[in-house]
Amino acid sequence: MLIRMLYISSATSPMSDEDMLNMLEKCRVNNAARNITGMLLYCQDTFVQVLEGEDKDVDALYNCIKKDPRHSGINILERKVVDKRQFPDWSMGFKKITDADLSNVEGLNSFFEHDAGSDYFIHEQNIVSLLMQHFRKKYQAQMAHAELPTEDVNPLIGSLHKTIIKAVNVLAVLMVAVIIFGVWDVVVVIFDKLFTPPYLMLTVSDILATFGSFMMVLIAIEIFINITLYLRTDVIPIRLVLATAVMAVARKIIIFDYKAIDPQYVYASGVVLLALGVTYWIVGKYHAEEDKTI
Repeated sequence: MLIRMLYISSATSPMSDEDMLNMLEKCRVNNAARNITGMLLYCQDTFVQVLEGEDKDVDALYNCIKKDPRHSGINILERKVVDKRQFPDWSMGFKKITDADLSNVEGLNSFFEHDAGSDYFIHEQNIVSLLMQHFRKKYQAQMAHAELPTEDVNPLIGSLHKTIIKAVNVLAVLMVAVIIFGVWDVVVVIFDKLFTPPYLMLTVSDILATFGSFMMVLIAIEIFINITLYLRTDVIPIRLVLATAVMAVARKIIIFDYKAIDPQYVYASGVVLLALGVTYWIVGKYHAEEDKTI
């Protein structure tokens, strides 16, 4: 039986960022072993945590948590059966709440005007719900990689983001048109090469020209995919640009006529491809490490 448990507690002493990260590292290992997911918020020496998993696993973990000397005054605000998890991909997400996180969030922008201790959360349980909804939205945006959020932002910025989203949709439609024309160009090239004397014969130059047409269509398809992924993806935009560049250069190298180009051009293309590939790897590794602290 899948359940969700929400509890609050008070830290027995203020916890530094290093203390929190050390605790989280152990929590994530233990939670992953039990298939428990959730979210932990920390604010003004108060913990607010959601645990999701099979009832016996969550209850066993909660019994261990109660014995942890780093906090006290544990109160369960909610324990109920659920159909699905709210945080299915986080063995334990974490956020240390600051004023900057909530200053533009409707319903939460006056949060730090109160003494946000355990007593406050107990008597204002709607605030707990708003906090979890807010950070769940941010979590979903992160997983979907919403680079242009239209919610929880300045109204003007939200309107501008909506305009850009519409513009990107137009670009996607235009790119589909380019792809269709590109496919037609491939058909024309093949027809022209096959029905030009000598008939039904393709020379090496003809094959390379045909490959070139194919590659341009494939690159256009990759650009279309990147346009759509720009608004919803787990890959950051710079990696999208780098990935497109890598594929474009690699496909160009495939169709090189090595008898007709200088060796220096081939070497330079290889260096560019290597540099792009290494950059793509470094960017991916950096963000993978950064995600571990979230």
